[in-house]
This record gives sequence, structure tokens and C-alpha cells, in this order.
Amino acid sequence: MVTIYEVARRSGVSTATVSRVMRDGRGFSAATRDRVLATVGELGWVPNGSARGLVSKRVGIVGLLFPDLAKSGDAEEDSPLYVDQVIRGAERAATAAGDAVLIAATLRSSGRQLAYSLASKVDGLVVLASSLADEDLASIARSVPVVLLAGGAAGHNLDSVGADNRAGTRELTSHLIQAHGHRDLAFLSGPADAPDSVERFEGYRDALVAAGLPSPPAPDAGGGFTETGGERAMKALLARRESPPQAVVFANDQMAIGSMKVIRSAGLRVPADMAVTGFDDISLSRHLRPALTTVSQPMRELGEQAVRLLLDRIDHPRRQPRSVVLPTEIVIRRSCGCRRLAGATRQARGAT
Repeated sequence: MVTIYEVARRSGVSTATVSRVMRDGRGFSAATRDRVLATVGELGWVPNGSARGLVSKRVGIVGLLFPDLAKSGDAEEDSPLYVDQVIRGAERAATAAGDAVLIAATLRSSGRQLAYSLASKVDGLVVLASSLADEDLASIARSVPVVLLAGGAAGHNLDSVGADNRAGTRELTSHLIQAHGHRDLAFLSGPADAPDSVERFEGYRDALVAAGLPSPPAPDAGGGFTETGGERAMKALLARRESPPQAVVFANDQMAIGSMKVIRSAGLRVPADMAVTGFDDISLSRHLRPALTTVSQPMRELGEQAVRLLLDRIDHPRRQPRSVVLPTEIVIRRSCGCRRLAGATRQARGAT
């Protein structure tokens, strides 16, 4: 069992200094901080609070760790609505089990220390993909149970829960090609390191290849999964093209929603001049004019399944890792050019 004394000895500092570093305190140099954190990562130590986990005691709290996607401070439009729904599902599953939920959003500058601090206070962690560097995720997983959400756990040997992103976007892109005859399409992605966005781009490419259309090596622009990011991405896309694409596939609904103002400002109409689609099926998507054609994923169920899997891992620490993939389905509305106002259509395949 790794203790604070071992961390201090390996780092060449006192236990008090280790404690101050982990609390983001003062009284040490940047070099000392980096050395202590490197030792913590190497040993997989979590500050006290972890001891109760190592002796199989429960505190009745599970942690949820998410990346903060906002780029413009606390602007309301940058709130990740997908995450809100996942949290609701996670809270429902935790409450049903008699547990509480402790939630934290990581910024790149402070994410590592926040993650270690959170891990010291909970029985286990649900971590949204791209919240942490791989080495920190692996280090924390050696001390507390971890379930990876919305990202494959290949290489991590962790439990994971996600949606069938690739099949959903493939179905949606095929609809644009086959039902509407579009041949000039563009894909606007989320963060480059977000596995969900990467999988959705691959589904987009699958549909293009199946239709005999050129498959681009990279997305046409990135919008970071936020409304303001969607605005920027659409401006960049239109600025470098002589004519707009016939259809734009967005990696999530919020970016698609953010693009609408830009499209209107350019004198273009949706869907007459450009079809627009999203992914997630957040509640706002059905109230737009035109209503947004999208891919529906079970956001709350993702949170529920992740917490259930985490609680099972806490109770059965030696079982083999499990991967749960939930199905998605396309929802046809007006923004793609269909006359129907709404209604889920074909279900994309998912597996457990």
C-alpha cells in the first residue's frame, strides 16, 4: 500500500510539503511541485481519503469528472447541455443506490490536481473522455475504481460506457446523400481529442465512401462542441469556400444551433440553400425554426449506466472490464429538407 511517506521519500521532501502540493497550497517551488506530482503519478497514490477505499470502506459518494468546454468564460451558450443530461442520469442511478454524487469540471491548467483531489473523496470515479491525460487516468485508476464515459477504454483496461456514434452519423449522412441527393457535404467537429467527435467523423466518412464520394482526411473545421464554437466554425467554412456546401453535418447539436445565425447573416436559408444536421437531440433542437434533424443518443441512460457499472466495479473489483455501447437513432426534422416536422426514424445499431 503506497503511503504519503513513500511519496515524500521518493520526492525528497517532507510529508507536509506533499500535503501542501496536493492541496494546491504554497511554500514550495515549481520544481518541487512538479517532482511531487510526477512521483504521485508514478506510484498511483491518492491523498488520504483513499485509505478508506484501500481497506474496503465506503463513504457513499461517487465522483463525476468532466472537461470544461467553455472558451469564453461563463457564457450561458457555452454550457455543455449534453453533460447536463448525463449528470441527471448519473444522479438518478446514484440516488437509487443510496449514494451521493460529487461533480467537478476540469480545466487544462488545474485538471490534474482537481482529479486527484476528487479521487480522494469518493468511492470511485466516472470520467468523461478527454478530461484527463492518459497517464493521470491510469494512475488514478490504480487507487480508485474508474469508469470511462464516452470514450473507448482500449489501452486503459477500464470499464467504459458510450453511444454508437459511428453508426448514428453514418445513418444520418446516408440520409442526406440518398434521400436528398446531396454530393457536396462538410463535417464540423468537436474538440480534436474527443473520442465521440472522432467516431462521428468516421461514421460520416463511412457514408461518403459507401456512396462513392471523396472521403476527406480531416473535418472541414472544428467548433469545440459549443454554440460559440459552432459560429466560429461556420464563419471559417464559408470564408474559405466560393460557394456553400449543400449540407453540413455537425458533431453535436449545440454547434449546429450556433451556426444558424451565421448562415442567416450570410443570406442563406436552411434547408433551401444548406441542409444542417446535429447530434445528441437536446431539447432545444426540436424548438428551432427549422427544427433540427439530428441523431438521438440516450444521454441520461449513459450517466445511469456509467454509475451502475462503477458501483458494480466497487463491489466486484476483480471482475473483467466491461464495455457498454448504447444504440442511437436518427430523428428527421425540417433542417435536412424533409417535410415531416419530427419523428424518430431508423435505429442505428448498438451493442452491449
